[in-house]
Amino acid sequence: MQEDNNKQRILITGGMGFIGSHVVEHIHRHTKWDIVILDKLSYASKGFERIRSMGLMNSSRLSTFTFDFSQPITEGLALEMGDVNYIVHMAADTHVDNSINTPVPFILNNVMSTVELLEYARGLKNLHRFFYFSTDECLGPAVDGVRFKEWDVHNPTNPYSASKSASESICLAYENTYNVPVLITNTVNVYGERQLVEKFIPKVIQYVLEGKEIQIHSYPGCERAGNRFYIHARSVADAVLFLIKNGETGEKYNVCSDDQMDNLELALFIADVVGKPLKYKMVDWHTSERAGHDVSYNLCGEKMKGMGWRPPIPFRESLKKTVQWTLENQEWLE
Repeated sequence: MQEDNNKQRILITGGMGFIGSHVVEHIHRHTKWDIVILDKLSYASKGFERIRSMGLMNSSRLSTFTFDFSQPITEGLALEMGDVNYIVHMAADTHVDNSINTPVPFILNNVMSTVELLEYARGLKNLHRFFYFSTDECLGPAVDGVRFKEWDVHNPTNPYSASKSASESICLAYENTYNVPVLITNTVNVYGERQLVEKFIPKVIQYVLEGKEIQIHSYPGCERAGNRFYIHARSVADAVLFLIKNGETGEKYNVCSDDQMDNLELALFIADVVGKPLKYKMVDWHTSERAGHDVSYNLCGEKMKGMGWRPPIPFRESLKKTVQWTLENQEWLE
């Protein structure tokens, strides 16, 4: 993608997080824009480590603010962040288990942070885009080859996906009522460097290295593993910048790929790259104690393909590189 020399200011919430930091890096590399990061620095942020490891800590174009924006954004903070032209709202609590264990604070954080950011956006005079970064889980389980399109009916099955679904509706309400230039993206499972070990791919790497048994989420009967579609975080970042330039207010866009692996196939692939055997157990959470875990999600990417965008990073090649990078940087497995 060609560099954009038009001076703009972009606010990225959760910019210290896994996906957010990749978006920060991509915007920094491919534009001349000023970048503002708003992050409450929860455990998922790992402090400034991602931005530091990307070599961006001393960039004159990067400003960072620590703030819990499930509370109203103060006038002073708004002044410090300056005249924002784009907002990419990526910050959220995302761990499904945590949402099942403690739903109320989880939902309050995800919904109220969106509401307060929308309230802040209402007062911006030169805002061109407000991206809400959502998930395929809002659509619910995809069975028998179903691929959900952008405006299909939501069917969230756990508190996490419900909080994202509710926030999508609130964003659309602010677009309709207050003309906030909202654009929503729904994304399949994201992987890449610097992902927390609580997520499946780095967890498998850790368990294989330590010789521990990994649980493989499966269909009822435990004879067939569940499956997911995957996309690299840098491909997501590329899609964000593409939609900044080509998306339309009030629209939804699926950011996805055609790259699918079932959970066991993925774990075996990772073990092969690590060079150690995989110890595993097939488990059925869906019909037992964790009914909020769906065995399959799937999005249709034809809308973005029709606009001329496809994921620029091949799946198996980049998955192998991600595993190799993690083996060389094992502090991210801590």
